[in-house]
Amino acid sequence: MQQDLSQLPEQERVRREKLQKMIESGVQAYPERFEISHALKDVGALADGTEGIKVAGRVTAIRRMGKLAFVTIQDLQGKIQLCLKIDNLADQYQKFVDFLDLGDFFGAEGAMFTTKMGEKTVQVKAFTFLGKCMKPLPEKFHGLQDVEIKYRQRYLDLITSEEARARFVLRSKIIREMRNFLEGEGFMEAETASLQPNASGALAKPFKTHHNALDIDLFLRIAPETYLKRLVVGGFHHVFEFARCYRNEGISPNHLQEFTMVEGYSAYWNYKDNMDLMKRLFQTIFQKTLGTTKLKLVADGKETEVDFGGEWNVITFRELLLQDCGIDIEKHKTAPELLAAIKDKRIDLDDPEANKLGRGNLIDVLYKKVSRPKMVGPTFLTEHPIDLSPLARASDQNPELTDRFQLVVNGVEIVNAYSELVDPIEQMKRLEDQARLNAGGDEDAMVMDEDYVMAMEYGMPPISGWGIGIDRLVQFVTNSENIKDCVLFPLTRKTQGHELSADESTGADQNDFDPKI
Repeated sequence: MQQDLSQLPEQERVRREKLQKMIESGVQAYPERFEISHALKDVGALADGTEGIKVAGRVTAIRRMGKLAFVTIQDLQGKIQLCLKIDNLADQYQKFVDFLDLGDFFGAEGAMFTTKMGEKTVQVKAFTFLGKCMKPLPEKFHGLQDVEIKYRQRYLDLITSEEARARFVLRSKIIREMRNFLEGEGFMEAETASLQPNASGALAKPFKTHHNALDIDLFLRIAPETYLKRLVVGGFHHVFEFARCYRNEGISPNHLQEFTMVEGYSAYWNYKDNMDLMKRLFQTIFQKTLGTTKLKLVADGKETEVDFGGEWNVITFRELLLQDCGIDIEKHKTAPELLAAIKDKRIDLDDPEANKLGRGNLIDVLYKKVSRPKMVGPTFLTEHPIDLSPLARASDQNPELTDRFQLVVNGVEIVNAYSELVDPIEQMKRLEDQARLNAGGDEDAMVMDEDYVMAMEYGMPPISGWGIGIDRLVQFVTNSENIKDCVLFPLTRKTQGHELSADESTGADQNDFDPKI
């Protein structure tokens, strides 16, 4: 049944009418293939006079001047101007005039020249229609102003925003260089389960689902940690994974419920070995993707240049909190005692559920309130309390602390890492403590994972591991205000009824950048 075009908005109707005329004229609107000789990002570097250039892209500008027209086509990484003359194209020129619209895909063949205005341009000798755009693009390519449309229809954001295109190209490059660096260091990539019988590997509230065929409840992965460490038991001495993870917690400009993280584990290493690895990793990926180790970072509207190539600070958790709020966490052994000390200092944690938190999560909330925003240069934060790190190895010098570090820069936690707990008896004790907290209402506390403890009982070597959130890293590097700007397809509500705005928050916290907490 033929569609009634009269019911469509005018621009859509006109475009569909053009499509029908193309078909009637024998012009293929959706051809099978087009051979490309050069990427758009490269073609502008060709010398004038270069023949046989074949390029294709989406039309983003059309300027007609009688028997002459200029067309701009673009793709994800580049754009180029095309020049079409009636003298070169004869009767084909009229088809260009009659059928081409902004947003169409268009292919052209010709030779390179430079216009009088100094712009590199392809002089078109032949062209091909490659795909009709049936809806008008956002007006004048000023980009999308409605952030909800931007997140729901990312393809429009990519078409209209050069900044968005550059951000996602950079994200891809960061992942590629990180993978190259790790493989060059002897790491092997692995893939582990995303549907798990226990929510393990982090302090976070999981998503729960049901497997119909097996008739069992399962959880979406909150972290790959315990499975990667099972691989170390099996003989993987240096292993990493880029993992999609899910945490059923708050939405805010800095948090996602579905996110990407990379975790790595090394047998026979301790956390200090990984401090060295992380320093070299970031220096390498920034140099290769940005061409510098000096990043211009923004916090609270203020731009600061941070040099990752210089010296990195090291400070203990206790020293940091003493410095910033005068509370000695070693003197407060329980959550009620610590909460009382916080209230005595008149510190507002902005957390209505603070009285339900265990001591570890309470310390974490305090740190994020009074200390983290002040940390600018690359800083290794070490010696975390053991109840903040149920999977970390206890320090030989003080069993109430762990051999752990976080890398914090400009108020953002970039890396979380530690020497792993490999003693199955101690691990069982800590998981029992976590399970009691979970039963008492702390939904972020871990549950018992007997299968993981059994794997440990087969013997674990010394291990050190680390985790990096990719989405937050991209947000950090690009100074993006909202983490959704760094994810191609962030989760949004259906369009019916109330929709979350870009900065609406439930007030909950996703353990921030701590994939391994």
